[in-house]
Amino acid sequence: MRIKARHRWSGWQPLLVSLLAAASLTVHAQGLPTIIAQPHPVDLMLPAEALVEAVNQATVAAQVSGRVVEVHVDAGQAVRKGDLLMKIDAREALEAAAGASAQYVNAKAAYQRNMSLRQQGFVSQAAVDKARADLDAAQATYGQATVGAGHATVRAPISGIVAQRLTELGEMAVPGKPLLTIHDPNGLRVTASIPQYRLPQMRAVQQARVEFSELGKWVDAASVTLLPTADAATHVSPVRVSLPAGISDIVPGMHARVHFVIGRASKMTVPQTAIVRRGELAVVYVQAEQGTLSLRQLRLGEPVGINEVEVLAGLRAGERVVLDPVKAAVHLKSASPPGH
Repeated sequence: MRIKARHRWSGWQPLLVSLLAAASLTVHAQGLPTIIAQPHPVDLMLPAEALVEAVNQATVAAQVSGRVVEVHVDAGQAVRKGDLLMKIDAREALEAAAGASAQYVNAKAAYQRNMSLRQQGFVSQAAVDKARADLDAAQATYGQATVGAGHATVRAPISGIVAQRLTELGEMAVPGKPLLTIHDPNGLRVTASIPQYRLPQMRAVQQARVEFSELGKWVDAASVTLLPTADAATHVSPVRVSLPAGISDIVPGMHARVHFVIGRASKMTVPQTAIVRRGELAVVYVQAEQGTLSLRQLRLGEPVGINEVEVLAGLRAGERVVLDPVKAAVHLKSASPPGH
């Protein structure tokens, strides 16, 4: 007896017929893992695409000109705050500091001399004021030059992981040129963008689940924060979702999908793993009370919970759905006559 689909959609019929042909036999399949389809309370989810970010991240830039003469770290290496990262040949900065020091000494001597001459009435107050201004300028220049020379030694501003090394040994460094980026792997978050018409729903959201589909991993959010800003061009608002500490395999820059919990409702669902997908077609194996198997085409809604998807049509409450479609297909194939 050929199984007929409960729902037909134009364009899917040829593909559906080919799938159903494989299940045209009545097969007794005992021992297959199944669930009984029933409406049950589930979390209503609002999905949004997101990117992983580091809460604490620092870009280390050169603050002095010179050639990079020492490199002590590479991408992926763990560092502690204050660790030596690089050294820059800052001979020009050192020479500038020495020159500024000499100018400061001369300006200080000139000021003291003018003060003495003023007390004796040999110079005007204007001369003393000018000497004082020259001293202040020389002192400021000397301080800046000394700090610049100190920046020839590049140290880690935070503890974390070197995410990128942006310069090589022997390259020239100039003030403002990025040298490395460091992030703290113990503080990660994802940032999603929510359209403004969804904001009333989002204001009460306190729970979210973060899906990393490529890793097959779900993570419960530590906190959800709707930022009070909006992009004037796209009319979306950012939402920051903090990730718990200690999760592995997650690094800044990864793609994620956030499922915000916006309510609860009773829905019919099936596990994602029970569904056979061929393009836009979705079917499951249904086991009758007598143990016979048949293919059933479904019309699906949005994913709900973890590894569940809503069934809009194609399945009745109380029907038994096979959880392992591969084993079900093996049963059907083994029962097919030769040549089928």
